[in-house]
Amino acid sequence: MASRHGAIHVATITKTHEGRVYTSYLLRRTFREGRKVKHETVGNLSHLPLPVIEMIRGALRGEAYVPASGSFDILHSLPHGHVSAVLGTLRKIGLDRLLASRPSRNVALVEALIVSRVTSPASKLATARGLNAKTEFTSLGQILGLERADEDDLYQAMDWVVKRQHRIETKLAKRHLKEGTLVLYDLSSSYYTGKHCTLAKFGHNRDGKNRFPQINFGLLCNGEGCPVAIEVFEGNKGDPTTLGAQVQKVRNRFGIERVVWVGDRGMITSARIREDLKPIDGLDWITALRAPAIQALMEAGAVQPSLFDNRDLAEIVSPDYPGERLVACRNPLLAEDRARTRQELLAVTSKALDKVVQATRRPNRPLRGTDKIGIEVGKILNAHKVGKHFKVEISDARLSYERDEDRISREASLDGIYVIRTSLPKTLLDAESTVDRYKDLGMVERAFRSLKTVDLKIRPIFHRMAGRVRAHIFLCMLAYYVEWHMRKALAPILFDDEEKEAAKALRESVVAPAVRSAKAEHKARSKQTDDGAPVHSFQTLLQHLGTIARNRVRLKETPSAEFDQLTIPDEYQRHVFDLLGIPLAL
Repeated sequence: MASRHGAIHVATITKTHEGRVYTSYLLRRTFREGRKVKHETVGNLSHLPLPVIEMIRGALRGEAYVPASGSFDILHSLPHGHVSAVLGTLRKIGLDRLLASRPSRNVALVEALIVSRVTSPASKLATARGLNAKTEFTSLGQILGLERADEDDLYQAMDWVVKRQHRIETKLAKRHLKEGTLVLYDLSSSYYTGKHCTLAKFGHNRDGKNRFPQINFGLLCNGEGCPVAIEVFEGNKGDPTTLGAQVQKVRNRFGIERVVWVGDRGMITSARIREDLKPIDGLDWITALRAPAIQALMEAGAVQPSLFDNRDLAEIVSPDYPGERLVACRNPLLAEDRARTRQELLAVTSKALDKVVQATRRPNRPLRGTDKIGIEVGKILNAHKVGKHFKVEISDARLSYERDEDRISREASLDGIYVIRTSLPKTLLDAESTVDRYKDLGMVERAFRSLKTVDLKIRPIFHRMAGRVRAHIFLCMLAYYVEWHMRKALAPILFDDEEKEAAKALRESVVAPAVRSAKAEHKARSKQTDDGAPVHSFQTLLQHLGTIARNRVRLKETPSAEFDQLTIPDEYQRHVFDLLGIPLAL
């Protein structure tokens, strides 16, 4: 408050006397006398409660106060906390700067697409509705200044970001990959219900949707499972045929020459090793052998049951794999599970075949015709993928079958046995570590589960143009990049295991099934942390943060006076933002 006599303010005076600290609050007038600034104490406010003192301080600064009862209206409330958590993390890890070096409307639109994919995955039309001021259902549009955005703006932003995909991935690789690095690579797919996308083709359908074409996409992660790049392929593209393009991407675009590729037995095959990896200096690999190759090693005597008398893994050699190391492993629990599953599937298939046999023998309208009987038998044999274990004879009026016990026995001899192959010398990676690195592929599988079903819901794919499909899947990968960092920071209050390395030490062997740490087991059992706080899944935690609202407030006595006020977060919600290391207000 200013006057000709000077400005009035509240001064805080702190003094120490005989080891004790005394704080006084004085109402002072500050004025100028000639060239000197002087202070005059008008009154002592120290006897007042601190909230009252702060109110006086604010009033002297020009802040307006109104009675708490019936003096304002809440015009609308928008869920804000989950948006703030995701967008704040996105900016903390610098993803906005990877999109472009300078802020722009396109950057804001892509940020909106990424955040929306994490908080509430939906079509681009639904996402635009959530941003627009007339239909918004979170605070995201207000924060990013996109209150007038529509779906055409989002499509334009998708076209913009897919053109920048290569440079964005190169920046990610510079952050998360280095010479001699471990690279995890795997391929997945998503079925496509439309008819006009050139990428959608019929192929090996991992989703069990054989009636629909699909789109394949290969995800490349570093050794910790952090996503670095993703590429979309036509749906009929086989897993191994995509490896060569990824090798060239890492070497030529990312500029990394020494790489250890980790891929499953269907990805890094003998043909790919021979054609894509061996000819290039600096490339090593860790993969596994297929069942026929393991059977050949058993017939040659390289793999024998006696290998596992004392240990569940052993290094072996074979002239068929010159310059490579083979690590044979046997998991007894896996062997029991496969044996039990095989017997159950054989029993179910036999029961179904018996019904067809009875249908050919019934007195009324018996099943006749080689083609009709063959169709029914084919459905049964393909249903559980055990048709190879049956010998079937079909005639015009008869069906007979028997189990191929020799083939069943040969397959049973492989139960629980797998063989890891690698080009790395033992001096760089011992047998146990080699098996452990191969098992790291599970992190890519977790990424696919998050992308496809659990969190980000990459499907259904609503786009027809190939470029838009590529952009959509790239945005889903960027959303998972944000989620990966959030999960890492929030692991103590999620069901995720934040002590994975400690859990590995609890295993009897690297071949044994993975176990959870004591802390993770406690969280799963009690649904609480050690200090009694609730444990969440990633999605329920976002929903809880969404209860922090951005409220638009209008004063009744001064209708033109409107302002935004955030819901006061509870202690738990404050802890979440502390773990993320970001502020609530953006």
